[in-house]
Amino acid sequence: MLPAPPMPEAEHLPPSDPPRLSWGWWLALGTVVLAAYAPTFGAGFIWDDQPGHVTRAELQSLDGLLRIWFEPGATQQYYPFLHSFFWLQHRLWGDAPAGYHLVNLLLHLGATALFVQLLRRLRVPGAPWAALLFAIHPVGVETVAWISEQKNTLSTVLFLAAALTYLRQRPSRGPTNYAIATGLFVLALLTKTVTATLPAVLLVIVWWRDGHIEWRREGRRLLPWFCLAALAAATTVHFERAYIGASGGAFSLSAWDRLAIATRAPWFYAGKLLWPAHLLFVYPRWEMPAPLGLTLAAGMGLISLLAGLFLLRTRARGPLAAALLFGGTLFPALGFFNVYPFLYSFVADHFQYLASLALFALAGAAVARLPSRVVVPTGLALVLPLALLSWRQTQPYRDVFSLYQHTLAGNPDCWMAHNNLAEAHAREGRYAEALPHLEHALRLRPDFPEALNNLGDTLTRLGRAREAVSPLERALVLQPRFAEARNHLGIALAALGRTDEALAAFREALRLRPRFATASFNLGLTLARAGRTAEALAEFQASARHAPGDAIAHLHVAIALTLLERLPEAMPNFERAVSLAPDSAEIHNHYARALGLAGRYEDAIHHGLRAVELNPGLADAHLNLARAYRQVGRPADSERHQREALRLGARP
Repeated sequence: MLPAPPMPEAEHLPPSDPPRLSWGWWLALGTVVLAAYAPTFGAGFIWDDQPGHVTRAELQSLDGLLRIWFEPGATQQYYPFLHSFFWLQHRLWGDAPAGYHLVNLLLHLGATALFVQLLRRLRVPGAPWAALLFAIHPVGVETVAWISEQKNTLSTVLFLAAALTYLRQRPSRGPTNYAIATGLFVLALLTKTVTATLPAVLLVIVWWRDGHIEWRREGRRLLPWFCLAALAAATTVHFERAYIGASGGAFSLSAWDRLAIATRAPWFYAGKLLWPAHLLFVYPRWEMPAPLGLTLAAGMGLISLLAGLFLLRTRARGPLAAALLFGGTLFPALGFFNVYPFLYSFVADHFQYLASLALFALAGAAVARLPSRVVVPTGLALVLPLALLSWRQTQPYRDVFSLYQHTLAGNPDCWMAHNNLAEAHAREGRYAEALPHLEHALRLRPDFPEALNNLGDTLTRLGRAREAVSPLERALVLQPRFAEARNHLGIALAALGRTDEALAAFREALRLRPRFATASFNLGLTLARAGRTAEALAEFQASARHAPGDAIAHLHVAIALTLLERLPEAMPNFERAVSLAPDSAEIHNHYARALGLAGRYEDAIHHGLRAVELNPGLADAHLNLARAYRQVGRPADSERHQREALRLGARP
């Protein structure tokens, strides 16, 4: 990450910071970055943004915040500081993606600012150029344009802040700075575990700066950090296996396979930084077992490079330090540990967001060492084309359709992209368009549980529930703890009239995921259709409790209470449903009917009129209006709505 100090006397830092950068430089940085990333402000959610972090209903309450911290499995990865940050953002702007994109860009700028401050504190030449390269390089687009990757930007901010604070201790080594640095490191670990590399990074920086490491001094201070890092790493490995599914056939890699990934990946990442062409959201997955010749060549190349840099260390420690920092920070993503994205590809742009700082520092120093008359032209010749490439690279991230079409253009066999395109079509109700993508995904990967689950759900929604059962059962054979597939199997079985089996499927889904609001709702719906209203009420209440922002769950609580002749209890639930979904004709209509039963006919007319305003073809709403008008002595209005209800097919 850091080139050799320009002069021997720079190896020992003065206690003061260097002069501040001019406002002009900061303005230029902000302008270039905002211009490069401007398209992200109009972008939407992609892949795991909605269900994973931003809009998962059962985690939006205060109870959800506690679950984020204290309930294993409430979130797929145990990153409670990250998810608390998302929780806070959801409180501020709900499901509007622009706010999340803005925060991610600001975090990226914050990381850039801390990066340049760290380099300047360490007296690294060319720090402003290094920061500019990091800020606008196209490899960073995946992180900045993908809301879920706030874990990258936020963790990098905390990582750099912890490093800067730790290094500021010298020479005073005050306990306050150390305590603050430790707190920042803990927050970084609770945001993304790749930051566990920080204590090793600090040792390399100290060696680069001083030419040696005082192990007794640095070891005493960093040993607690290494222990925290090991604990965080072990927790993440457990969560990847137990809650995300990073185990089984696709992850059963031999030692040779893992060595092949570890030797090839650094060359891949360095190559993308050097020549950022053909960047993809999902790169083709390397075939395993890996070719012997390629693995040996990659491995020998790494050994030769490190050996050469080691021999040069007496003249310049910076290149070796940069190589060690680059490889060391990449270490968690080099194949030694199973991470779920390895199911799709062994490499990803966002894996090297933090590691890339090392090579950008080296590049910035190289620019600064050029003759003074060519420094600025050379720097601009690098920065401006990269900014343009970043602007172009943001285009596919504007929505899921663009993203996966771009991915498939560069990686036609990406079965994950076909599956996710199908999910995007399904979210917009285009199930017939989703079906071919799911079938294509399963031709490419027949044992893909998510695609089998989505296929079953899609077939059920297309009225082909009988065909849906088989892929759902296959998904559960492959992934027995797949709660969503259990839920979808229950829906298909209920559609086939196999009520007892459907109820069992919903209950098993809830056993696997006790606060699964959708499964509780579907269990309640199936019980209600079987005439078991009291049991259904309990499930609807559980659904509304776990997803307090779900208007339909509150509506069905109210309907069940009405059927049980508990009208006073039903009214607050109707009101809650209306407040959550004021433009739902169905909710206004049900509320109007309940108000009529309560003798509140004027209120019933108000909500009935709102229902037919929203949906003029809702026959039941016209029928309820006819009854309410009759009760308030307006026979002409009653007759008019009665005729309209009959015309629309209502039974008198």
